[in-house]
Amino acid sequence: MDLRLWMLLLLVVLPGIALGSSSAYYLFPDWAALDASHRNYQKLAQDPNSTLRDLAIAEAAESRHRINCFAEGLGILLGSVILSIGVHGICTLPKPASKLASEHSTNRSSKNP
Repeated sequence: MDLRLWMLLLLVVLPGIALGSSSAYYLFPDWAALDASHRNYQKLAQDPNSTLRDLAIAEAAESRHRINCFAEGLGILLGSVILSIGVHGICTLPKPASKLASEHSTNRSSKNP
């Protein structure tokens, strides 16, 4: 295979896959934690015995998980963009000269029987 193809695979495509998949791996536990903290905040908001301090702590916990989910979602997006740049680079690589010469000779022989 061509050196440029290997460089694109190793330096662009694989890091894009690694970044996107690692961000997705860490997104799911944080999403569950965000859901749990949101339910806790709703429960405290409806409880007449909860204090303002309890509500502020629950809101801070929900905001923390919301920011984590946002950052990991951006990691997935960035990994996908890097991956797509690498795939586009692979698709636009010019054909090696040996393949062009063999195609040219086969086209020539098919035109002139």
